[in-house]
Amino acid sequence: MPDRSLSKKLFSKAKSIIPGGVNSPVRAFKNVDGDPFFVRRARGCHIRDVDGNELIDYIGTWGPAILGHAPQVVIDAVTHAAKEGVSFGAPHPGEIEMAQIIVDWVPSVEKVRMVNSGTEATMSAIRLARGFTGRKQIVKFDGCYHGHADSLLVAAGSGALTHGEPDSAGVPEEFASLTTVLPFNKPEALDQAFAEDGENIAAIIVEPYPANAGLVFPQDGYLQKLRDITTKYGALLIFDEVMTGFRVAKGGVQELSGVTPDLTALGKVIGGGLPVGAFGGRADIMDYLAPNGPVYQAGTLSGNPLAMAAGIAQLREMERKNGWEMLEENGAQFEEGVRDALKKHGLDYTFNRVGSMFCLYFRSGEILNVDDVKESNFDQFRRFFWKALDEGVYFAPSPYETGFMSLAHTSDDIDKTIEITALALEAAIG
Repeated sequence: MPDRSLSKKLFSKAKSIIPGGVNSPVRAFKNVDGDPFFVRRARGCHIRDVDGNELIDYIGTWGPAILGHAPQVVIDAVTHAAKEGVSFGAPHPGEIEMAQIIVDWVPSVEKVRMVNSGTEATMSAIRLARGFTGRKQIVKFDGCYHGHADSLLVAAGSGALTHGEPDSAGVPEEFASLTTVLPFNKPEALDQAFAEDGENIAAIIVEPYPANAGLVFPQDGYLQKLRDITTKYGALLIFDEVMTGFRVAKGGVQELSGVTPDLTALGKVIGGGLPVGAFGGRADIMDYLAPNGPVYQAGTLSGNPLAMAAGIAQLREMERKNGWEMLEENGAQFEEGVRDALKKHGLDYTFNRVGSMFCLYFRSGEILNVDDVKESNFDQFRRFFWKALDEGVYFAPSPYETGFMSLAHTSDDIDKTIEITALALEAAIG
Protein backbone atom coordinates (compact mmCIF):
# COMPACT_ATOMS: atom_id res chain seq x y z
CA MET A 1 0.00 0.00 0.00
CA PRO A 2 1.42 3.43 -0.90
CA ASP A 3 2.65 5.67 1.88
CA ARG A 4 0.17 8.49 2.55
CA SER A 5 1.46 9.54 5.95
CA LEU A 6 1.98 13.20 5.05
CA SER A 7 -1.51 13.41 3.59
CA LYS A 8 -2.88 11.99 6.84
CA LYS A 9 -1.01 14.62 8.87
CA LEU A 10 -2.28 17.40 6.61
CA PHE A 11 -5.85 16.13 6.79
CA SER A 12 -5.68 16.01 10.57
CA LYS A 13 -4.49 19.62 10.61
CA ALA A 14 -7.10 20.67 8.03
CA LYS A 15 -9.93 19.22 10.11
CA SER A 16 -8.97 21.49 13.00
CA ILE A 17 -9.35 24.68 10.96
CA ILE A 18 -11.56 23.80 7.93
CA PRO A 19 -15.03 22.23 8.36
CA GLY A 20 -14.56 18.52 7.64
CA GLY A 21 -11.02 19.29 6.51
CA VAL A 22 -12.15 20.13 2.97
CA ASN A 23 -13.62 23.03 1.02
CA SER A 24 -16.06 20.85 -0.94
CA PRO A 25 -17.67 17.75 0.59
CA VAL A 26 -16.86 15.12 -2.04
CA ARG A 27 -13.16 15.70 -1.41
CA ALA A 28 -13.52 14.20 2.07
CA PHE A 29 -13.71 10.62 0.66
CA LYS A 30 -16.68 9.80 2.92
CA ASN A 31 -18.33 7.75 0.19
CA VAL A 32 -15.33 5.41 0.18
CA ASP A 33 -14.82 5.30 3.96
CA GLY A 34 -11.35 6.81 3.99
CA ASP A 35 -9.27 9.95 4.09
CA PRO A 36 -8.25 12.05 1.07
CA PHE A 37 -4.75 12.52 -0.24
CA PHE A 38 -3.32 15.99 -0.74
CA VAL A 39 -2.00 17.03 -4.16
CA ARG A 40 1.44 18.55 -4.64
CA ARG A 41 1.34 19.13 -8.40
CA ALA A 42 -0.51 18.16 -11.58
CA ARG A 43 0.69 18.00 -15.17
CA GLY A 44 -1.04 16.47 -18.17
CA CYS A 45 -3.12 13.54 -16.95
CA HIS A 46 -0.86 12.85 -13.96
CA ILE A 47 -1.04 14.16 -10.42
CA ARG A 48 1.51 13.73 -7.65
CA ASP A 49 0.48 13.77 -4.02
CA VAL A 50 2.48 15.24 -1.15
CA ASP A 51 3.91 11.79 -0.34
CA GLY A 52 5.30 11.42 -3.86
CA ASN A 53 2.71 8.98 -5.21
CA GLU A 54 2.02 9.39 -8.94
CA LEU A 55 -1.52 8.84 -10.23
CA ILE A 56 -3.26 8.79 -13.60
CA ASP A 57 -6.11 11.21 -13.06
CA TYR A 58 -9.67 10.69 -14.28
CA ILE A 59 -11.25 13.57 -12.37
CA GLY A 60 -9.58 16.50 -14.09
CA THR A 61 -10.62 18.92 -11.33
CA TRP A 62 -14.17 17.58 -11.84
CA GLY A 63 -14.30 18.43 -15.52
CA PRO A 64 -12.47 21.66 -16.37
CA ALA A 65 -9.12 20.06 -17.32
CA ILE A 66 -10.18 18.97 -20.79
CA LEU A 67 -6.69 19.59 -22.20
CA GLY A 68 -5.09 18.04 -19.12
CA HIS A 69 -3.56 19.76 -16.11
CA ALA A 70 -1.51 22.92 -16.60
CA PRO A 71 -1.53 22.97 -20.42
CA GLN A 72 1.09 25.33 -21.76
CA VAL A 73 -1.36 27.36 -23.86
CA VAL A 74 -3.38 28.13 -20.73
CA ILE A 75 -0.34 28.87 -18.59
CA ASP A 76 0.96 31.27 -21.24
CA ALA A 77 -2.40 33.01 -21.59
CA VAL A 78 -2.82 33.48 -17.83
CA THR A 79 0.76 34.68 -17.44
CA HIS A 80 0.31 37.27 -20.17
CA ALA A 81 -3.04 38.41 -18.77
CA ALA A 82 -1.70 38.69 -15.21
CA LYS A 83 0.99 41.10 -16.37
CA GLU A 84 -1.76 43.47 -17.48
CA GLY A 85 -3.68 43.17 -14.20
CA VAL A 86 -5.42 40.38 -12.28
CA SER A 87 -8.78 42.13 -11.88
CA PHE A 88 -10.33 45.33 -13.17
CA GLY A 89 -13.92 45.60 -11.97
CA ALA A 90 -14.54 47.23 -15.34
CA PRO A 91 -15.26 45.94 -18.85
CA HIS A 92 -12.34 44.48 -20.82
CA PRO A 93 -12.02 42.93 -24.30
CA GLY A 94 -11.62 39.37 -23.03
CA GLU A 95 -15.25 39.36 -21.86
CA ILE A 96 -16.45 40.11 -25.38
CA GLU A 97 -14.23 37.45 -26.94
CA MET A 98 -15.47 34.79 -24.52
CA ALA A 99 -19.09 35.85 -25.01
CA GLN A 100 -18.69 35.66 -28.78
CA ILE A 101 -17.30 32.11 -28.58
CA ILE A 102 -20.24 31.00 -26.45
CA VAL A 103 -22.79 32.68 -28.73
CA ASP A 104 -21.17 31.16 -31.81
CA TRP A 105 -20.84 27.63 -30.43
CA VAL A 106 -23.89 27.03 -28.19
CA PRO A 107 -27.16 26.72 -30.15
CA SER A 108 -29.43 28.26 -27.50
CA VAL A 109 -27.36 31.31 -26.64
CA GLU A 110 -27.97 34.70 -28.22
CA LYS A 111 -26.68 36.69 -25.25
CA VAL A 112 -24.61 35.55 -22.28
CA ARG A 113 -23.50 36.84 -18.90
CA MET A 114 -20.39 35.68 -17.08
CA VAL A 115 -20.42 34.71 -13.40
CA ASN A 116 -17.95 32.97 -11.08
CA SER A 117 -19.27 29.44 -10.60
CA GLY A 118 -21.77 26.89 -11.84
CA THR A 119 -23.89 27.52 -8.76
CA GLU A 120 -24.07 31.21 -9.62
CA ALA A 121 -25.03 30.35 -13.19
CA THR A 122 -27.93 28.08 -12.27
CA MET A 123 -29.10 30.31 -9.42
CA SER A 124 -29.14 33.32 -11.73
CA ALA A 125 -30.91 31.42 -14.51
CA ILE A 126 -33.65 30.41 -12.08
CA ARG A 127 -34.12 33.99 -10.88
CA LEU A 128 -34.24 35.19 -14.47
CA ALA A 129 -36.80 32.54 -15.42
CA ARG A 130 -39.03 33.58 -12.54
CA GLY A 131 -38.66 37.25 -13.38
CA PHE A 132 -39.35 36.73 -17.08
CA THR A 133 -42.42 34.52 -16.62
CA GLY A 134 -43.81 36.14 -13.47
CA ARG A 135 -44.19 32.64 -11.99
CA LYS A 136 -42.68 31.06 -8.88
CA GLN A 137 -42.60 27.29 -9.24
CA ILE A 138 -39.53 25.41 -10.51
CA VAL A 139 -39.34 21.78 -11.64
CA LYS A 140 -36.13 19.81 -11.19
CA PHE A 141 -35.29 16.11 -11.24
CA ASP A 142 -34.21 13.83 -8.45
CA GLY A 143 -30.51 13.07 -8.83
CA CYS A 144 -29.74 16.19 -10.84
CA TYR A 145 -27.44 18.57 -8.96
CA HIS A 146 -27.46 22.24 -9.90
CA GLY A 147 -25.24 23.77 -7.25
CA HIS A 148 -25.98 24.74 -3.68
CA ALA A 149 -28.48 27.59 -4.06
CA ASP A 150 -31.45 27.24 -1.71
CA SER A 151 -34.07 26.66 -4.40
CA LEU A 152 -31.99 23.83 -5.89
CA LEU A 153 -30.87 21.98 -2.75
CA VAL A 154 -34.18 20.19 -2.71
CA ALA A 155 -34.89 16.46 -2.55
CA ALA A 156 -37.95 14.55 -3.70
CA GLY A 157 -40.90 14.70 -1.36
CA SER A 158 -42.79 11.73 0.03
CA GLY A 159 -44.51 11.14 -3.30
CA ALA A 160 -43.38 11.59 -6.88
CA LEU A 161 -45.48 14.70 -7.40
CA THR A 162 -45.20 16.39 -4.02
CA HIS A 163 -43.33 19.63 -3.60
CA GLY A 164 -39.73 19.12 -2.66
CA GLU A 165 -38.27 18.94 0.81
CA PRO A 166 -35.08 20.67 2.00
CA ASP A 167 -32.01 18.60 1.18
CA SER A 168 -29.82 20.61 3.56
CA ALA A 169 -30.14 22.26 6.93
CA GLY A 170 -30.53 25.99 6.45
CA VAL A 171 -32.88 25.70 3.48
CA PRO A 172 -36.30 26.97 4.61
CA GLU A 173 -39.29 24.77 3.85
CA GLU A 174 -40.88 27.80 2.22
CA PHE A 175 -38.09 27.87 -0.38
CA ALA A 176 -38.26 24.14 -0.97
CA SER A 177 -42.02 24.30 -1.46
CA LEU A 178 -41.42 26.33 -4.62
CA THR A 179 -39.50 23.45 -6.21
CA THR A 180 -41.22 20.34 -7.53
CA VAL A 181 -38.92 17.31 -7.78
CA LEU A 182 -39.72 14.62 -10.35
CA PRO A 183 -38.06 11.33 -11.32
CA PHE A 184 -35.87 11.62 -14.43
CA ASN A 185 -36.93 9.68 -17.54
CA LYS A 186 -40.55 9.37 -16.36
CA PRO A 187 -42.66 11.34 -18.87
CA GLU A 188 -45.92 10.41 -17.14
CA ALA A 189 -44.78 12.23 -13.97
CA LEU A 190 -43.98 15.27 -16.06
CA ASP A 191 -47.42 15.24 -17.67
CA GLN A 192 -49.15 15.01 -14.31
CA ALA A 193 -47.08 17.77 -12.71
CA PHE A 194 -47.88 20.21 -15.52
CA ALA A 195 -51.52 19.17 -15.66
CA GLU A 196 -51.86 19.97 -11.97
CA ASP A 197 -49.73 23.11 -11.73
CA GLY A 198 -48.57 24.14 -15.20
CA GLU A 199 -49.77 27.72 -15.02
CA ASN A 200 -47.52 28.32 -11.98
CA ILE A 201 -44.34 26.71 -13.33
CA ALA A 202 -41.67 29.18 -14.38
CA ALA A 203 -39.13 26.67 -15.64
CA ILE A 204 -37.75 23.18 -15.79
CA ILE A 205 -34.07 22.95 -14.96
CA VAL A 206 -32.30 19.76 -15.95
CA GLU A 207 -28.89 18.27 -16.56
CA PRO A 208 -29.59 16.95 -20.07
CA TYR A 209 -27.14 14.14 -19.26
CA PRO A 210 -27.37 13.88 -15.47
CA ALA A 211 -23.76 13.64 -14.31
CA ASN A 212 -24.18 13.82 -10.56
CA ALA A 213 -25.71 10.36 -10.33
CA GLY A 214 -22.83 8.82 -12.22
CA LEU A 215 -23.75 9.39 -15.85
CA VAL A 216 -27.37 8.92 -16.89
CA PHE A 217 -28.74 9.28 -20.41
CA PRO A 218 -32.22 10.50 -21.34
CA GLN A 219 -34.37 7.97 -23.14
CA ASP A 220 -35.18 8.63 -26.78
CA GLY A 221 -37.49 11.62 -27.08
CA TYR A 222 -37.27 12.63 -23.41
CA LEU A 223 -35.42 15.91 -23.92
CA GLN A 224 -37.81 16.80 -26.73
CA LYS A 225 -40.65 16.03 -24.32
CA LEU A 226 -39.23 18.63 -21.92
CA ARG A 227 -39.02 21.13 -24.77
CA ASP A 228 -42.58 20.47 -25.92
CA ILE A 229 -44.25 20.61 -22.51
CA THR A 230 -42.54 23.83 -21.45
CA THR A 231 -43.51 25.45 -24.74
CA LYS A 232 -47.09 24.28 -24.33
CA TYR A 233 -47.45 25.76 -20.84
CA GLY A 234 -45.39 28.92 -21.35
CA ALA A 235 -42.58 27.82 -19.04
CA LEU A 236 -38.87 28.05 -19.82
CA LEU A 237 -36.49 25.14 -20.34
CA ILE A 238 -33.08 25.50 -18.69
CA PHE A 239 -30.25 23.14 -19.57
CA ASP A 240 -27.60 22.89 -16.89
CA GLU A 241 -24.56 22.18 -19.07
CA VAL A 242 -22.00 23.17 -16.47
CA MET A 243 -20.48 19.70 -16.88
CA THR A 244 -21.42 18.79 -20.45
CA GLY A 245 -20.98 22.18 -22.09
CA PHE A 246 -17.93 22.18 -24.41
CA ARG A 247 -17.11 18.75 -22.97
CA VAL A 248 -19.30 16.25 -24.87
CA ALA A 249 -19.34 18.38 -28.02
CA LYS A 250 -18.47 21.88 -29.15
CA GLY A 251 -22.07 22.94 -28.53
CA GLY A 252 -22.82 20.59 -25.65
CA VAL A 253 -25.73 18.17 -25.35
CA GLN A 254 -28.00 20.57 -27.20
CA GLU A 255 -25.79 20.20 -30.27
CA LEU A 256 -25.91 16.39 -30.02
CA SER A 257 -29.64 16.17 -29.29
CA GLY A 258 -30.95 18.93 -31.50
CA VAL A 259 -33.08 20.15 -28.59
CA THR A 260 -32.65 23.86 -27.90
CA PRO A 261 -33.44 25.18 -24.40
CA ASP A 262 -34.39 28.76 -23.57
CA LEU A 263 -31.51 29.24 -21.12
CA THR A 264 -28.23 27.40 -20.58
CA ALA A 265 -25.91 27.34 -17.56
CA LEU A 266 -22.22 26.83 -18.29
CA GLY A 267 -18.98 26.51 -16.33
CA LYS A 268 -15.94 24.29 -15.77
CA VAL A 269 -14.34 23.95 -19.24
CA ILE A 270 -14.84 27.65 -20.07
CA GLY A 271 -12.55 28.68 -17.20
CA GLY A 272 -9.52 26.61 -18.11
CA GLY A 273 -9.24 25.61 -14.45
CA LEU A 274 -10.01 29.03 -12.95
CA PRO A 275 -13.32 29.83 -11.17
CA VAL A 276 -15.94 30.69 -13.77
CA GLY A 277 -19.55 30.27 -14.81
CA ALA A 278 -21.93 31.69 -17.37
CA PHE A 279 -25.60 31.65 -18.28
CA GLY A 280 -27.17 32.67 -21.54
CA GLY A 281 -30.07 32.15 -23.87
CA ARG A 282 -32.67 33.94 -25.92
CA ALA A 283 -32.00 37.66 -26.23
CA ASP A 284 -35.49 38.68 -25.13
CA ILE A 285 -35.08 36.71 -21.90
CA MET A 286 -31.51 37.84 -21.22
CA ASP A 287 -32.54 41.48 -21.68
CA TYR A 288 -34.63 41.14 -18.52
CA LEU A 289 -31.35 41.34 -16.62
CA ALA A 290 -30.17 44.60 -15.07
CA PRO A 291 -29.14 47.11 -16.24
CA ASN A 292 -31.61 46.60 -19.12
CA GLY A 293 -34.37 44.94 -17.15
CA PRO A 294 -35.82 44.36 -13.67
CA VAL A 295 -33.97 41.13 -12.72
CA TYR A 296 -30.91 41.97 -10.67
CA GLN A 297 -27.67 40.01 -10.88
CA ALA A 298 -24.13 41.20 -10.25
CA GLY A 299 -20.62 40.03 -9.42
CA THR A 300 -17.43 41.91 -8.56
CA LEU A 301 -15.16 39.33 -10.20
CA SER A 302 -17.48 38.27 -13.03
CA GLY A 303 -15.60 38.16 -16.33
CA ASN A 304 -12.27 38.17 -14.47
CA PRO A 305 -9.46 38.75 -17.01
CA LEU A 306 -7.41 35.75 -15.87
CA ALA A 307 -10.39 33.39 -16.10
CA MET A 308 -11.36 34.77 -19.51
CA ALA A 309 -7.82 34.37 -20.82
CA ALA A 310 -7.57 30.80 -19.53
CA GLY A 311 -10.94 29.80 -20.93
CA ILE A 312 -10.41 31.40 -24.33
CA ALA A 313 -7.03 29.71 -24.68
CA GLN A 314 -8.47 26.32 -23.76
CA LEU A 315 -11.47 26.57 -26.07
CA ARG A 316 -9.40 27.80 -29.01
CA GLU A 317 -6.96 24.93 -28.50
CA MET A 318 -9.81 22.43 -28.46
CA GLU A 319 -11.08 23.95 -31.71
CA ARG A 320 -7.64 23.97 -33.32
CA LYS A 321 -7.03 20.30 -32.51
CA ASN A 322 -10.60 19.15 -33.18
CA GLY A 323 -10.30 17.94 -29.62
CA TRP A 324 -13.74 16.38 -29.41
CA GLU A 325 -12.87 13.81 -32.05
CA MET A 326 -9.67 12.97 -30.18
CA LEU A 327 -11.55 12.63 -26.90
CA GLU A 328 -14.01 10.26 -28.54
CA GLU A 329 -11.10 8.09 -29.67
CA ASN A 330 -9.64 8.05 -26.16
CA GLY A 331 -13.02 7.28 -24.64
CA ALA A 332 -13.71 4.47 -27.11
CA GLN A 333 -10.34 2.84 -26.33
CA PHE A 334 -11.04 3.01 -22.61
CA GLU A 335 -14.60 1.71 -23.00
CA GLU A 336 -13.46 -1.27 -25.06
CA GLY A 337 -10.92 -2.18 -22.40
CA VAL A 338 -13.39 -1.85 -19.53
CA ARG A 339 -16.00 -3.96 -21.32
CA ASP A 340 -13.39 -6.65 -22.05
CA ALA A 341 -12.43 -6.71 -18.37
CA LEU A 342 -16.07 -7.01 -17.31
CA LYS A 343 -16.63 -9.82 -19.79
CA LYS A 344 -13.53 -11.65 -18.55
CA HIS A 345 -14.95 -11.66 -15.03
CA GLY A 346 -18.43 -12.61 -16.20
CA LEU A 347 -19.88 -9.32 -15.01
CA ASP A 348 -22.89 -7.72 -16.64
CA TYR A 349 -22.29 -4.35 -15.04
CA THR A 350 -23.37 -1.14 -16.71
CA PHE A 351 -20.79 1.16 -18.28
CA ASN A 352 -22.07 4.49 -19.58
CA ARG A 353 -19.92 6.77 -21.71
CA VAL A 354 -20.29 9.77 -23.97
CA GLY A 355 -17.09 11.17 -25.42
CA SER A 356 -14.71 11.77 -22.51
CA MET A 357 -17.29 11.30 -19.72
CA PHE A 358 -17.94 7.87 -18.22
CA CYS A 359 -19.27 5.92 -15.25
CA LEU A 360 -19.09 2.24 -14.25
CA TYR A 361 -22.10 1.07 -12.24
CA PHE A 362 -21.71 -2.01 -10.08
CA ARG A 363 -25.04 -3.43 -11.17
CA SER A 364 -26.56 -4.71 -14.38
CA GLY A 365 -29.41 -3.25 -16.37
CA GLU A 366 -30.22 0.15 -17.81
CA ILE A 367 -29.74 3.17 -15.57
CA LEU A 368 -32.72 5.48 -16.01
CA ASN A 369 -32.50 7.65 -12.90
CA VAL A 370 -31.00 7.97 -9.43
CA ASP A 371 -33.25 5.22 -8.04
CA ASP A 372 -31.46 2.77 -10.33
CA VAL A 373 -28.08 4.10 -9.23
CA LYS A 374 -28.98 3.43 -5.59
CA GLU A 375 -29.29 -0.27 -6.41
CA SER A 376 -25.56 -0.47 -7.24
CA ASN A 377 -23.23 -2.49 -5.01
CA PHE A 378 -21.50 0.31 -3.13
CA ASP A 379 -19.26 -2.08 -1.16
CA GLN A 380 -17.84 -3.38 -4.41
CA PHE A 381 -17.35 0.17 -5.61
CA ARG A 382 -15.34 1.06 -2.49
CA ARG A 383 -13.04 -1.92 -2.92
CA PHE A 384 -12.66 -1.09 -6.61
CA PHE A 385 -11.80 2.54 -5.84
CA TRP A 386 -9.12 1.80 -3.27
CA LYS A 387 -7.45 -0.93 -5.31
CA ALA A 388 -7.30 1.35 -8.36
CA LEU A 389 -5.92 4.20 -6.25
CA ASP A 390 -3.29 1.98 -4.61
CA GLU A 391 -2.21 0.80 -8.08
CA GLY A 392 -1.94 4.35 -9.43
CA VAL A 393 -5.30 5.34 -10.97
CA TYR A 394 -7.47 8.06 -9.47
CA PHE A 395 -11.16 7.59 -10.20
CA ALA A 396 -13.91 9.66 -8.55
CA PRO A 397 -14.25 8.76 -4.83
CA SER A 398 -18.01 8.37 -5.08
CA PRO A 399 -20.35 6.10 -7.07
CA TYR A 400 -22.46 9.17 -7.80
CA GLU A 401 -19.73 11.00 -9.74
CA THR A 402 -18.68 11.00 -13.39
CA GLY A 403 -15.18 10.29 -14.65
CA PHE A 404 -13.42 12.60 -17.12
CA MET A 405 -10.72 12.03 -19.69
CA SER A 406 -8.52 14.68 -21.30
CA LEU A 407 -6.45 15.22 -24.41
CA ALA A 408 -3.40 14.56 -22.24
CA HIS A 409 -4.35 10.89 -21.73
CA THR A 410 -2.15 8.89 -24.10
CA SER A 411 -2.83 5.44 -25.48
CA ASP A 412 -0.24 4.09 -23.03
CA ASP A 413 -1.97 5.83 -20.10
CA ILE A 414 -5.26 4.28 -21.12
CA ASP A 415 -3.75 0.81 -21.58
CA LYS A 416 -2.21 1.02 -18.11
CA THR A 417 -5.54 2.18 -16.71
CA ILE A 418 -7.32 -0.78 -18.29
CA GLU A 419 -4.81 -3.18 -16.68
CA ILE A 420 -5.36 -1.58 -13.28
CA THR A 421 -9.12 -1.53 -13.81
CA ALA A 422 -9.02 -5.31 -14.32
CA LEU A 423 -7.09 -5.72 -11.04
CA ALA A 424 -9.53 -3.42 -9.25
CA LEU A 425 -12.48 -5.44 -10.53
CA GLU A 426 -10.90 -8.60 -9.11
CA ALA A 427 -10.54 -6.86 -5.75
CA ALA A 428 -14.10 -5.58 -5.93
CA ILE A 429 -15.81 -8.92 -6.54
CA GLY A 430 -13.49 -10.93 -4.26
